[in-house]
Amino acid sequence: MQIPDSYNQKNSLFNAMNRFIGAVNNMDQTVMLPSLLRDVPPANDSAYFQPDADMYSSYILLKSIRNDIEWGVVQGEELRKEKAGVASVVVAEEDDLEKQFHFHLNGLHAVLSKLTHKANTLTNRYKEEIEIYGGYAGEGQTI
Repeated sequence: MQIPDSYNQKNSLFNAMNRFIGAVNNMDQTVMLPSLLRDVPPANDSAYFQPDADMYSSYILLKSIRNDIEWGVVQGEELRKEKAGVASVVVAEEDDLEKQFHFHLNGLHAVLSKLTHKANTLTNRYKEEIEIYGGYAGEGQTI
């Protein structure tokens, strides 16, 4: 078996997960005061953010997803999915597993790309807000 070329490695699920985790880690290290995000509306690129949500809820969501990827899903969630999926197991066994795998792999890759973009956007938006506060404080005014 040959090692895939760098283009295919760049688009691998493993690398997509690493990019997402790296973006969330960067966000987590940059955002020193998450509570500042509570009243911050989404950035201009709001395609990845819910219109009525604040940046803080996105921050919490991104960290939660990162933890699920790194540590696995909480046991209660697994039990709920298991109960709901009992009827679909019989149907799933009859379908082409390779098609199912590629469908879900493509979907997961797309979601991870969007979440990575969301984490990077949130980080940049936080930096903009800090610069605004820092500019006012630097002019002799208090925050």
